[in-house]
Amino acid sequence: MASLNVSSVLVVLFLTCGVVMATKENDQIIKENNCESKMGLPCVLEAFTSIFNIGSISNKCCGELVVLGKVCHSALVKRTLENPLFKDLNPTKIIAKSIQTWNNCLALIDSPSPST
Repeated sequence: MASLNVSSVLVVLFLTCGVVMATKENDQIIKENNCESKMGLPCVLEAFTSIFNIGSISNKCCGELVVLGKVCHSALVKRTLENPLFKDLNPTKIIAKSIQTWNNCLALIDSPSPST
């Protein structure tokens, strides 16, 4: 019985350390890449709404998202998912929407402008 309790404590400790390490890793990426200052607040809100709720992102904000970079984009989404306020969201669904938003913006920015 004692070995079961020790095993349970080790599993909880391992899982807790993994969450703390993931949070620190995302925070470090965000800090090192100066991610939080690369997008204006209106575009941050647009991107957030398109990923975590229902909405679309404008061409202008797609441009800012692409300039932000995929590393920052991914780290910011993952850090948001770690916030207890978003514990009821499905991380798999949010990550999929995040990738879809990134890919849509990248395609929009990379596509040539129509000639007039």
